[in-house]
Amino acid sequence: MARLTAVPGAEQPKSGGWHPAEWGSEFVGTFVLLYTVYLAVAALASPLSPLSGAISSWLRLVLIGLSVGLIAAAVAVSPLGRRSGAHLNPAITIGFWAHGQTHWHDLLGYVAAQFLGAALASVVFAASTGPLAVSIGYARTEPAVGGWAATMVELLLTCALVLTVFFMLSSRRTCRWTPAAVTLVLVVLIPLGAPLTGPSLNPARSVGPGIVTGTFTSIWPYLAGPVLGALLAAALFHVVAAGKKAITAKLFHDPRYHSVHTSRWDGIKSS
Repeated sequence: MARLTAVPGAEQPKSGGWHPAEWGSEFVGTFVLLYTVYLAVAALASPLSPLSGAISSWLRLVLIGLSVGLIAAAVAVSPLGRRSGAHLNPAITIGFWAHGQTHWHDLLGYVAAQFLGAALASVVFAASTGPLAVSIGYARTEPAVGGWAATMVELLLTCALVLTVFFMLSSRRTCRWTPAAVTLVLVVLIPLGAPLTGPSLNPARSVGPGIVTGTFTSIWPYLAGPVLGALLAAALFHVVAAGKKAITAKLFHDPRYHSVHTSRWDGIKSS
């Protein structure tokens, strides 16, 4: 009888088809991330919150970045994240697709799940917090600069985020630390981009509040910028990393969970 053994470094190809478990995990994970982030923004930035006047604006931005990173990391290491990979952001999924890790079926399934999760998070946030949500404009992102400048800011910030993910996931030594690295990068990127765009770095994060308010007049930089930033990151990684590939398309890889994405963590052969 054949014996199955793991082969370190062997490639498991991405697979197409319907993956409801992974898509459902992305939906729930994105909802949890964004609903909790909206609550953190309200607690730190709302004029109705005692924290708003107690800490400096710079520290508020750092804490918001830290909150986003820690919540995303918590989802990534949860069973939800270990199942889907915890992309939680269309830009991350687009980056993995452009890098050849993710099948176009999952590109569509993940992005749809992320937008639906963001919409639900915004609706529940508005319904559950009432005046608090109103006081921060339902957590809408609004650029303080022109549309093209805002697009460039979102492009550069998202490119930095996606490149961080790619480089962390390209080595077995650093793979497990990807959620921590993303957290640290967001602590830097969010305060940098705050005076200019908000920032978003996540199209779903900006579309959700727009659905609640019915206002999409300034939405296009938050769609175009992150998408172009993710594509640029994939192209730059291909050039700068000299042929290296991401080992996994999961922000926290657990070999006990099947991956629908290309995985170079291990393989199975008969012997």
